Amino acid sequence: MRSIFFVVAFIIISSKFSVADTIQIYFTTDDTYSIEVAKINRGDTIEWLPKNEGHNVEFLGGPDFNSLPEKSDLNAFYSVTFNSKGVYLYHCTPHGNMGMLGLVIVGNDFHNLKEIEDIELSHVAKSVLQRLIKIAKSN
Repeated sequence: MRSIFFVVAFIIISSKFSVADTIQIYFTTDDTYSIEVAKINRGDTIEWLPKNEGHNVEFLGGPDFNSLPEKSDLNAFYSVTFNSKGVYLYHCTPHGNMGMLGLVIVGNDFHNLKEIEDIELSHVAKSVLQRLIKIAKSN
């Protein structure tokens, strides 16, 4: 009886705590990110891995434009833990105008999507952004 109590108590306690996930995204040889739209939960982490040279991560927008993550160095491992719900847009600084973009959707929250859509981008990048938004909304 005592062991059943401990098992039940453990299940109840552990259900109150969730373990954050880590997603890994690679820089590809096609000047894209291996995952272009990442849907994650608050507290999850994304790691960008330099499997191909000449790329980085620079955030262009998010739920709070005043506190975006810092730009990464070229060819460097980069990691961000996302604690605010909303849509984040990032690109590769050297290849952003050519459409090397990514979206992170935290908590399936699109409250700031209009601000993301209003970010000034090249014609090609704007087209890629619209494609990524369709993907994000369809999942």
